[in-house]
Amino acid sequence: MTVYLDTSTLVKLYIEEPDSNEVRELVDRAEVVATSVIAYAEARATFARRRHDRLMTGGESTLVIRHLDADWPRLLTIPVTDELARAAGRLADVHRIRGCDAVHLAAFADLLSRSEDDDVRFSCADDRLVKAARKLG
Repeated sequence: MTVYLDTSTLVKLYIEEPDSNEVRELVDRAEVVATSVIAYAEARATFARRRHDRLMTGGESTLVIRHLDADWPRLLTIPVTDELARAAGRLADVHRIRGCDAVHLAAFADLLSRSEDDDVRFSCADDRLVKAARKLG
């Protein structure tokens, strides 16, 4: 199985949130875990926001960043090329989704088009984005 994580589920690997255990189990079963390169910046922004909002300490933030950095090379990261950005723009228009969500959706579509694996899953905490991903395949 190949699983694509958008940032909302990627951060669940590092921060205890609802469904964190389910995401960890999904990742443990996956042969390939993929995401867009933008997920790194989005995850770091999430950690920074949580630190500034005092939802995590500086030490906790340093630890989750260290874990993300250690895991990052093991992920299949999909680059944001001009072609992917244009596809994301079209998907944003069709599905009425935000820009970074559209980039994740376009990255997932790219993964689907290149995958030899019949079991490719999209993991996301946003229902609208999950529905859009289902329409892709």
